[in-house]
Amino acid sequence: MRAYWLMCIAALALNAAPAAGEPSVERGLYISIIGGCHDCHTEGYSESGGKIDPAKALKGNALGFQGPWGTSYAANLRLTAVDLTADGFVSYLRGLGTYPPMPRYNVRAMSDEDKKSLYLYIRTLGDAGERAPAFVPPGDKVHTPYIVLAPPLSPPACTRDFDCGVGEVCDPGGSGQCMKR
Repeated sequence: MRAYWLMCIAALALNAAPAAGEPSVERGLYISIIGGCHDCHTEGYSESGGKIDPAKALKGNALGFQGPWGTSYAANLRLTAVDLTADGFVSYLRGLGTYPPMPRYNVRAMSDEDKKSLYLYIRTLGDAGERAPAFVPPGDKVHTPYIVLAPPLSPPACTRDFDCGVGEVCDPGGSGQCMKR
């Protein structure tokens, strides 16, 4: 009986995701989901609870991400892939340089087979569509909605115990930091 259950678990594990190795459209879809590509590059994906709208899949997004680097946008990956071969797409991803919050280091870490699978999937999506908005340098006017991604701020220095929380006092040593009583 135990052997039967182990075989069932092994079969489920093997069927849970397309096998790595030979590039395939199915593997590319899987990579695009677990790699988080749709999270930013497919408009409405997060709001839909992870449902992929084929008409919008990987066409980029007009919602910007603003931080100290400026305002960046998720590119239209269909346009990126349309004029490249599979090998050209792999080379492009190997040297990918992007603005935050794009995790380019994760893409560079993908195997070449996974990059080719992603390419094959993207190429099945149809019409390439339009470019996403262009990067906006820091301080320039942004004409689209955007999310502010700001680094955390340190709390202001304390000058008296009243500046601190319950059970804390302002460091009598003058560091400006609150400390436990």
